[in-house]
Amino acid sequence: MKMGRDYYKTLNISKTATDDEIKKAYRKLALKYHPDKNKSPGAEEKFKEVAEAYEVLSDKKKRDIYDKYGEEGLKGGIPGSTGGMPGGGGTGGSFSYSYHGDPRATFAQFFGSDNPFSNFFSSGTGPNLFFQDDDMDVDSPFSNVGMGGMGRMPFGPGGAFRSHSFNIHPGAGGGGRGKERLSQDPTIEHDLYVTLEDVYRGCTKKMKISRRVMPPDGGPPTKEDKVLTINVKPGWKAGTRITFQKEGDQGVSKIPADIVFIIRDKPHPLFKREGSDIRYTAKISLKEALCGTIVEVPTLTGEKLSLNLTQEVVKPTTVKRFRGKGLPFPKDASRKGDLLVAFDIKFPDSVCQSVKDILYDTLPN
Repeated sequence: MKMGRDYYKTLNISKTATDDEIKKAYRKLALKYHPDKNKSPGAEEKFKEVAEAYEVLSDKKKRDIYDKYGEEGLKGGIPGSTGGMPGGGGTGGSFSYSYHGDPRATFAQFFGSDNPFSNFFSSGTGPNLFFQDDDMDVDSPFSNVGMGGMGRMPFGPGGAFRSHSFNIHPGAGGGGRGKERLSQDPTIEHDLYVTLEDVYRGCTKKMKISRRVMPPDGGPPTKEDKVLTINVKPGWKAGTRITFQKEGDQGVSKIPADIVFIIRDKPHPLFKREGSDIRYTAKISLKEALCGTIVEVPTLTGEKLSLNLTQEVVKPTTVKRFRGKGLPFPKDASRKGDLLVAFDIKFPDSVCQSVKDILYDTLPN
């Protein structure tokens, strides 16, 4: 029988995907294509396709039928079955499935809210968390990050949602659908961008979060503001993870999620990080490259280093090294990497014939 639509392809998963992999795929794609944040053409239709694919593949009965008979068999009715299926009807020993057509309902069942982007506190049970870096600029695109029903979200120019600023991974509860008592909400990750100067010296970042708290007397949830302090050690590498256990929203049957901050390098105007080394590219003219020059090299401490190139020819592949002028080693801050100096040689746009004649007679073949 003809397969019809490929639900596995819609979720970008294999046919052997586990339940957790299906949940993770839906979580990622549903947030990406939610029409309240993605206004691109086709996003709403994609949002619906992803929801339908998830509803089928997350249900064992539907998935078994789909794997055997494809979409047409699933929706056209398979004889010889007993009872109906959720979302479909079944009479006389047969059943058929049809999608209810409301992807927001699927989203709300999964996340606890049909729109986690509308307000700070929602009546759902999904994670509601808001981050603000007190040390960052107000207009920084990374200054506000969160998940759940929030007022302040990481929108960039034109309202583009910065989904790369955070990720939600399956925790013990898995996608908000776990039935286990005291299961834990999914871990919430937040990228924390730091400058190379911060990494060189070490620094303290204060992150303000607002979370839902359940009162001891069993009353309605309240909002709690809290500041989490992160001590960034000298030399920490990009990707270093700092975990604050159980600092997410409190729920009746959920253990609060862990909050994980991931160190990321903020782009630097002068240097590029290479492990514990840093690289600076000096711009010089072709005349300076051939005839020699002295270059002033900046450092992360503000010190200027003099690089004497008067006795050599600088090639595009030339790299000079100042030892111990890079970043501290992450496991031994008393040792430092090197400052590498590369060269961007500016060639003239044109050369007149008289100069060509001189160069032709002067330069070796």
